[in-house]
Amino acid sequence: MNNMENPSLPGEQQSGATAKIGNENEVHQLPETLPLLPLRGVVLYPTIYLPLTIGQARSLRLIEDLTNQKQRLLALAASRDPSLEEPTEQDIHRIGVVARIQRLVRSPDGTMRLIIHGLERIVIDEFIASEPYLQVKASPNPDKVVGDVSEEALARASQDLFAQLIAVVPQLPDELESAARNARDYRQLVYLIASSVPLPLEEKQALLELDPLSEKLKRLNFLLTSEVEAREIAQHIQQEAQGEMQKAQRDYLLRKQMEAIQRELGQEDGQSAEIADYERRIAEAAMSEEATKEAQRELDRMRRMPIQAAEYSVIKTYLDWLLSLPWQSATSDNLDVRHARLVLDEDHYGLDEVKDRIIEFLAVRKLREDRREERDAAAQPGDQIRKEREGVILCFVGPPGVGKTSLGLSIAHAMGRKFIRLALGGIRDEAEIRGFRRTYIGSMPGRVIQSLRRVESRNPVFMLDEVDKLGRDFRGDPSSALLEVLDPEQNSEFRDHYLDVTFDLSQTFFITTANWLDPIPGPLRDRMEIIHIPSYTDEEKIQIAQRHLIPRQIRENGLRPDEISFSADALYHIVREYTREAGVRGLERQIGAACRKVATRIAAGELAADNGQVTVTPDGLADLLGKARFFDETHDWVTVPGVAVGLAWTPVGGQVLHIEATAMPGKGRLQLTGQLGEVMKESAMAALSYVRSVATEHAVPIGWFEEHDLHIHVPAGAQPKDGPSAGVAIATAILSLVTGRCAREGVAMTGEITLRGRVTRIGGVREKVLAAHRLGMTTVILPEHNRVDLEDVPDKVREQMNFIFTKRVEDVWSAALSPEIGPLPPPGLPAQMQDQSEDQSTVA
Repeated sequence: MNNMENPSLPGEQQSGATAKIGNENEVHQLPETLPLLPLRGVVLYPTIYLPLTIGQARSLRLIEDLTNQKQRLLALAASRDPSLEEPTEQDIHRIGVVARIQRLVRSPDGTMRLIIHGLERIVIDEFIASEPYLQVKASPNPDKVVGDVSEEALARASQDLFAQLIAVVPQLPDELESAARNARDYRQLVYLIASSVPLPLEEKQALLELDPLSEKLKRLNFLLTSEVEAREIAQHIQQEAQGEMQKAQRDYLLRKQMEAIQRELGQEDGQSAEIADYERRIAEAAMSEEATKEAQRELDRMRRMPIQAAEYSVIKTYLDWLLSLPWQSATSDNLDVRHARLVLDEDHYGLDEVKDRIIEFLAVRKLREDRREERDAAAQPGDQIRKEREGVILCFVGPPGVGKTSLGLSIAHAMGRKFIRLALGGIRDEAEIRGFRRTYIGSMPGRVIQSLRRVESRNPVFMLDEVDKLGRDFRGDPSSALLEVLDPEQNSEFRDHYLDVTFDLSQTFFITTANWLDPIPGPLRDRMEIIHIPSYTDEEKIQIAQRHLIPRQIRENGLRPDEISFSADALYHIVREYTREAGVRGLERQIGAACRKVATRIAAGELAADNGQVTVTPDGLADLLGKARFFDETHDWVTVPGVAVGLAWTPVGGQVLHIEATAMPGKGRLQLTGQLGEVMKESAMAALSYVRSVATEHAVPIGWFEEHDLHIHVPAGAQPKDGPSAGVAIATAILSLVTGRCAREGVAMTGEITLRGRVTRIGGVREKVLAAHRLGMTTVILPEHNRVDLEDVPDKVREQMNFIFTKRVEDVWSAALSPEIGPLPPPGLPAQMQDQSEDQSTVA
């Protein structure tokens, strides 16, 4: 580029026919009007020669008229849509080139072949005619050239990139590189490269329109860099593919030679040995008749297939899966009921109802086994024995941490079976259960078959954990796929999509777990026997901690039993002040934290290992576990009117709700906050309607509700709440607010309210009562129809609490509100705050 000079550009644009275009060697006067020839799929640049073939009638007419002129000048601009035969003015770019016809050749077929020389860039100012061809007014639009060092550097980079592209594109002749090196100026270099490189039409037009010249060079360098990288990658891929083909041909020839040598030596080749091994394994696998036929069919296909074929490894993987399943491998059941009871009592404290149901299940299974042996012994030859259903599917439902999964492990231990667990939480693809069809790359069986292969037994205790957390999307519904797995009438012929043969799951003891039943579809729920595992009482938690949690945490934290112990009072304080849960996971974490503190002191030398046992007492909890996390705040809540204590059920156990109501001057509107669901909002509206209907009976001034707005709030606003059982508590809070009667301390209530004031039955009584007991409540108000549900509450809890059963909401108010009716406080200002305000006014 050292021989390049700056281009000599035309001067400023002049009006009319006095405008000049071209360079120092060729100068033309730009006519006032120019015929326009639209270009399809190509862009002409200044200084560039372009061959064209003309065939359209109006284009031929344009060329015929130009042949009679001396200068033969015409305007050329690219069409926006190359598919248009006759583009209009809206379809043509406004930036084009004025060019001169250098050569014209007429063909016998009526077309004309031209060589066009681009002279200068122009801008189309106006379209003045469309017949017999397009004619425009145009003005010169020369490129802006600075001629500084940066342009020279960009131009040299363009030359080097163009040379690299020529080296990797066989279609570009080597002469183009020398032409680029010898370009007259930077502008000619840009247009020479742009016209030679295969670029999209939009990029070619953009290069023509860009200003100044340095921007053209930058854009061109970017396009050249992208094209060089793409071509080099394509060339590399082609070379690798060619190398792989050559290697495959070489391997094929060597393999054939090796086979010939092995035949001469009388040795068996590797493929034949592998197929013989599969034949032996199929004969020994004792598979079902259908599976054996399928395995033999796939083995025959494998025998006729070369070992290097892709399908060969697919068949081999399929046979490996088929032969590794436990078709006949099973463990012997231990159906001793006494042994099972001993194991369950040793592993779990309490849960008597659950244990009884499991013992019943084992007892029935034992009797069926005994009766089947007697029936088989008495059967005559030729008698058809009807196949019996193998039993039910158990579903353990309860809050987290109550021992659902460990119960399944204890059942497996009691029966002498192997145990396998499959977590279903978050599974959204149906193929995760039924398997992937072999048409897909990387296909494999579903998780049920995979788990059976892993456990190597056809009759394990199979726990499907978190069945209530299955998802569903466009890939299918896993819960529907589980219908076949968990149906005792169908799972004897379970067909996995990958295996495509039936596998008997009837010997497998399936147990599912869930935190709550609502997300489980009805058809799936109908196939299982639901066993509810309730929340633990405080006494049960202490017993579980002493029997199981403390020994396990001592062992896991490297301590000895004689180095640490927990008093019963300390465990009680941990349960009440450091955990508030239905299960015992949080309790175990706190015990583990205390053990780690002691282990750290022993390891640091602060406590001697032989210095005696460290006893954890209530006074030392703050030092080991930090400050208490939960407090009994009920007394602080109910000291003002407008507050009632309700009870709710959640998937993690019972919960105590402090329902607040306040009023302010307004127009009788009701506002509800605290993330309440639709059902709970309707209960609040029903409660308000009933309180308004009986307001005069409780000395509420007439028109009070029309003159005030009510706001009902249920704290813990970050947690969604729903259900009808808070109706009586909301009605009590409203009546407490408007009458000034405070709720009695230690009283909690639950029940659904109707518009006629009836209190109807609710669910989750045990969990709600245990939640009230954990929070220190002494009295619980329940609907009359829930009296029978009190049997589910542990005896110790029933002895420590008072229960009031009601049929109408007036009975609830009599039991829950104090009889004294104080003066009605100002709206939004509780009674005690009113007293403080009066005192302050007096002092002032």
